[in-house]
Amino acid sequence: MPAAHPEEFRRRAVDLTRQPGASVMRIASDLGISESCLRRWMKLDDVDTGRADGLSTSGRAELAQLRRDKKRLETEVEILKRASAYFARENILPK
Repeated sequence: MPAAHPEEFRRRAVDLTRQPGASVMRIASDLGISESCLRRWMKLDDVDTGRADGLSTSGRAELAQLRRDKKRLETEVEILKRASAYFARENILPK
């Protein structure tokens, strides 16, 4: 997988593409990136600035964090269930 480009590089590439008369294919070639990559950056910029519908970059990051937290909490609940079952069995059985 190629190395990620810095945010400033992405922003400037999108700004160059949005100038009148600019060609996505030419700018992508000049910058050494693929045309599909530049088009994806443009789409993400449209969503982040509100020009298009979709999940913004910050919303996507928050969703990923919430999913990680949910998985961690589900694991903790499962551990607590098993521990309570273990201790309940231990208290019921004669010694």
